Amino acid sequence: MKLKLLIVTQTVDTEDPVLGFFCRWVEEFAKRVESVEVICLKEGKHALPVNVRVHSLGKKESSRQKAVGSRIRYTFRFLSLAWKLRKEYDAVFVHMNQEYIVIAGWLWKLLGKRVYMWRNYHGGNFLTDIAMAFCTKVFCTSRYSYTAKNKKTELMPVGVDTERFFPDARIPRIPRSILFLSGMWPSKRPEVLVDALAILAREGQTFTADFYGSPLPETRDYYEKLKEKVRALGLASSVTFYPGPPNYQTPDIFRAHEIFVNCSPSGMFDKTLFEAAACGALVVASSVDFALLAGQDTWFDSAETLAARLALVLGNPASHQAPFVAEHSLAALAEKLAQAIH
Repeated sequence: MKLKLLIVTQTVDTEDPVLGFFCRWVEEFAKRVESVEVICLKEGKHALPVNVRVHSLGKKESSRQKAVGSRIRYTFRFLSLAWKLRKEYDAVFVHMNQEYIVIAGWLWKLLGKRVYMWRNYHGGNFLTDIAMAFCTKVFCTSRYSYTAKNKKTELMPVGVDTERFFPDARIPRIPRSILFLSGMWPSKRPEVLVDALAILAREGQTFTADFYGSPLPETRDYYEKLKEKVRALGLASSVTFYPGPPNYQTPDIFRAHEIFVNCSPSGMFDKTLFEAAACGALVVASSVDFALLAGQDTWFDSAETLAARLALVLGNPASHQAPFVAEHSLAALAEKLAQAIH
């Protein structure tokens, strides 16, 4: 008999600018198991296969005050669903949010359910360790992830949907264009790119730079200060800020830019690195993981070295080949995860 799987995630919504991709992950899981139950904090638009059922904890508001006030209610709803659906799943796959395992790990252990966690982030704490203790296996993509230290951990492909992310000659690349696409919060370090752009401007380099991404409620002040920094450095005529786009719009955004810059530290291994590369953009990143795949000439460790990298490649309109993308495809990831979980 095929596996019956419970997936726990933050959002099921194709229009979510950060987690919209996860609907495709669920689709790929659904091809390889008998049925999928999904518990999410927030449910939006999706068109998932018939063997998938989505159960929302009912989050509607993004304000911090209401979220804190609702946390207890969400916790009880989550535990209630984990118990109510207990005969509908054999194993649990938790995506990124260790809190769900801290809350329900004891219940799943009593029920004899195997628990698997996907967590790819350079930081962690004792709660991460507690969550890992409940897990049968832990998955990540970066050897610099906090979870990589655990003996239960398996390194996985990044999971790029190569059916959607590929070069398209019908989308002209903007000459001398630079793209930053990420959440607007400190761990993504967009200010490093801003500092590098200021160096390029002082050197007389011409460019356009587009920042796509929205802040969290708690990082709104950080985002506004970032935009003020751009104005103070005299970059306003070259730099444009856009809100985070729905995931389905991102392929054409990558295709329209010559260079994609990612400032996330090693250990995060953002999927956008591979999405941009799959679309033919030249990727420049501060991730050592990515440099090991794409070459040291794609790597930077400061605004100064980033500016130097950009100065060398600005104005190169060629679509760049990234042969390493195939081994990090969504199909490759889903197959490997399914084998690990069964």
